[in-house]
Amino acid sequence: MIVIGAGPAGMIAAGVAHEKGLKVIIVEKMKKPCLKLGITGKGRCNLTNIENKKDFLEKFGTKGERFLKHSLYTFDQHNLISFFNSLNIDLITERGGRVFPKSGKALNIVGALKDWIKKKQIDIILNAQVTSLILETNSVVGIEYKNNKERIKLTSESVILATGGKSYPLTGSTGDGYLIAKNSGHNIEKIYPSLVPIETELDINIAGLNLRNIEASIILNNKCLYKEFGELLFMEYGVSGPVILTMSKHIVEMINNKQAIELSIDLKTALTHKKLDNRLLREFNKSPKMTIENILRKLLPFELIETCLKMTKITKDKTGGQITAKERKQIRLWLKDFRIKITGYRPIEEAIITSGGINLKEVNSKTMESKIINNLYFAGEILDIDAKTGGYNIQAAFSTGYLAGISAALKKQIKNI
Repeated sequence: MIVIGAGPAGMIAAGVAHEKGLKVIIVEKMKKPCLKLGITGKGRCNLTNIENKKDFLEKFGTKGERFLKHSLYTFDQHNLISFFNSLNIDLITERGGRVFPKSGKALNIVGALKDWIKKKQIDIILNAQVTSLILETNSVVGIEYKNNKERIKLTSESVILATGGKSYPLTGSTGDGYLIAKNSGHNIEKIYPSLVPIETELDINIAGLNLRNIEASIILNNKCLYKEFGELLFMEYGVSGPVILTMSKHIVEMINNKQAIELSIDLKTALTHKKLDNRLLREFNKSPKMTIENILRKLLPFELIETCLKMTKITKDKTGGQITAKERKQIRLWLKDFRIKITGYRPIEEAIITSGGINLKEVNSKTMESKIINNLYFAGEILDIDAKTGGYNIQAAFSTGYLAGISAALKKQIKNI
């Protein structure tokens, strides 16, 4: 068996297929395996999420939920945790059920996978870019790859395509697998970035400001479509952070559909409008001679004070005693609904994962085998499945890779009977 791609999906597929008796070769275009895995989770590697399976699967949407169900139930979060524990990797569970290596280093996960493959004496051909599959009568019988200027052919009774998506191209995810699959007769659902930062229109530079415990909402025609609670980070070009990345797939779709959308930030989620109004009134009455600029320091990060005053059109030297009921209302509304126009999204090179990929109707979800080409399997990000941030996507890569590996091995065993 040949596995194309030495990411998490490809590595687990190769290892379990070998354990089931197959001779396996991994072909990887980069000079090292698992480069993308080594930088995930800001270098910490959010490996999986221990959320119950029903809620876990819902993160992939209706289409992805149906497709991924068999894979997850075959190799779930607890199987993955046990797998890495068996490789002497200690894991910890953090807020939201997110699982990380206790060391806080993604490279420990990468190293464990590489050692696991090495102990099995599975060959990895590096710096080898696969250019095409070799097909005979609707079956894959091998691959062709180039190593420097040399073109080489390898024969095999089965091939697993686990080349990843198009995000983080410097790690090898350049979309090669889509072209290979397309040239073999598969349809590719439109590729666009997911879990990607968003560009906004804001004429005050507050880049670097990190807001915690806020609620961010996507607004279309003054109607809230999506909202998330958590952390947000301002960038020079716009916004990022967990709440933005989680909603980014919807934002990208709406931008592509030419819909004019806004971002609304509730900076005081713990306070109702009435309680916030009482708080403001109390602060102004307590400090009638203090400027509004100084009063707002008790309510806002320093970096946002100028933004608040500019957007509410209140002069910074006005005192608490001079603030009118109308101005107090303007401040209250701004604190609960800080609006920013969304203008675009960052390129796919900056996305954490890719949305789109191999059409799921052309893949058997019970085996990961192609319905078009016999003995061709798919695993990982190349498939048209993606979820919010939180460990879901890496688990999906391991789950689909595991299922592809054991399915290819089982088919070989049945054939030999």
